[in-house]
Amino acid sequence: MKYHSSDDRVVDPTRRQFVQGLTASAFMAGLAPSGLLAATATSHQPVLSGNTFDLTLGETVVNLTGKRRMATTINDSLPGPTLRMREGEEITIRVTNKMSVTSSIHWHGLILPANMDGVPGLSFAGIKPGETFTYQFKAVQSGTYWYHSHSGYQEQTGLYGSIVIESREADVVAYDRDYVVLLSDWSDEKPEQIYAKLKKLSHYYSTKERTLRDLAKEAASKGFKKAVDDREMWNQMRMSDRDISDVTGWTYTFLTNGKTPSEGWTGTFKPGEKIRLRFINAAAMTFFDIRIPGLKMQVVATDGQDIQPVSNIDEFRIGVAETYDVIVEPNAGAYTVFAQAIDRSGYARGTLTSNPAQQATIPTMDPMPILTHTDMGMSMGDMDGMDHSSMGGMNHDMASMDHGAMESSGGVQVKLGPQVDMVAMDPQVRLDDPGVGLRNNGRKVLTYADIKNRFPTIDNRPPSREIELHLTGNMSRYMWSFNGVKYADSKPIGLRFGERVRFTLINDTMMNHPVHLHGMWSELETGDNNFLPRKHTIVVQPGAKISYLVTADAKGQWAYHCHLIYHMDGMFRRVIVA
Repeated sequence: MKYHSSDDRVVDPTRRQFVQGLTASAFMAGLAPSGLLAATATSHQPVLSGNTFDLTLGETVVNLTGKRRMATTINDSLPGPTLRMREGEEITIRVTNKMSVTSSIHWHGLILPANMDGVPGLSFAGIKPGETFTYQFKAVQSGTYWYHSHSGYQEQTGLYGSIVIESREADVVAYDRDYVVLLSDWSDEKPEQIYAKLKKLSHYYSTKERTLRDLAKEAASKGFKKAVDDREMWNQMRMSDRDISDVTGWTYTFLTNGKTPSEGWTGTFKPGEKIRLRFINAAAMTFFDIRIPGLKMQVVATDGQDIQPVSNIDEFRIGVAETYDVIVEPNAGAYTVFAQAIDRSGYARGTLTSNPAQQATIPTMDPMPILTHTDMGMSMGDMDGMDHSSMGGMNHDMASMDHGAMESSGGVQVKLGPQVDMVAMDPQVRLDDPGVGLRNNGRKVLTYADIKNRFPTIDNRPPSREIELHLTGNMSRYMWSFNGVKYADSKPIGLRFGERVRFTLINDTMMNHPVHLHGMWSELETGDNNFLPRKHTIVVQPGAKISYLVTADAKGQWAYHCHLIYHMDGMFRRVIVA
């Protein structure tokens, strides 16, 4: 299938490949794979283009790891089809649910009416088995987005796909070839099993905890007393400096456009072409650090919105649910698109090549990151006498932790208790911090401080008020919340239609959290109010704070939550604009 971009260059988005799969009914009947209908899994997702789409949600048995497992699929595909549409058109999407449970589709990052947002309990009742729901909305934006189920753990088991909305006018970014690179994490375990294990033992999937050998190495490098004091500090807080990801490559296989690392996705090009790579993180729990050895990247968009191009980038981190568009200009040859998980427990990969028979070397993964005092939130005063050599030369005037009392920040009180095991007392904005595992690695790494919108800020009004939220958790009990209050016990956040509000998020945990506001843009405050970048998902680093402005221009009920799927039950709020 060929698709003509808005400036009439030919884009070749798809080359199909198939892996063996079984229909659910045949698998339950115990039939062998031969002679059965194969489920599609493609090197690029199947592509549907136009303004009317038909999607069928189903249960399909797939074989990604050598084991047959049940997946939730869209049009028998994992990932689902890429939907290519055009800005300004009226879009109709008919979604038929052939599964045995209620389902839904949320159009992540799209600005649309609240009743079309696809969140059961807020937007609508969900799509019951055997029913068809028709989504209708106008494509009021352009760029790279994605869609996924907002029901149960269906997103984890395969119900997701990509969206490309072509600009109604000539694209401000010039390119000759256009590829979606959709990253995700797959487990042969059922999501309910993963969550049950995390509730019983939060570090169940962490296989690289410290050993006596690590202590011996630290003692040799910085002295026995300092090494022991450092370990004692972490032990007293009942925390681990290797607590990077809740769920790791121990159970996950990381996919690129549905392809495992052993298979690899392939994108071809002709020497001299400019290639646009649309990176989408559709993982349930995994942050990825992306680089293409031998190629510099020019970052041109984030979360579907054009930004002032940031050139000569070697690497960038993409949080769960974020998107980044980059331009590369490869010479003849092959290049590995390398996306290593933030905890270095595995990777997803693809190949850009001018010769389909030619592959590139897969780089060695970086060492597993070690959390520093910055990430755990300690002020300089609390670090007197400690070794600062591991802190990477960053600004570490961070928060200290108090494990006994009620803390207050900006009028918001967070009480330590069952929902909260630590609170940041002095969180700092760290937009120029690339994050744990990327500091001083010898590569030029993109940070939020680099991002400015390509076009001037539309709403220049100062905020009339500020809403401050703490991202809180109790890791040992695996409980997540805002301000120490889980969703089930929370009150909605009320916004007045048309008002301009500042949201300030303070991360009181040692994990990165990608926070997603439905229905409205979150304009990240990066220092230049004239060019605030518009995002739908904002990553808050451990022990840090971040702020963004929101114009409440969409009436209705909207979801607001951490996008890590096993955090979402607690770290969730209803936003009502009236």
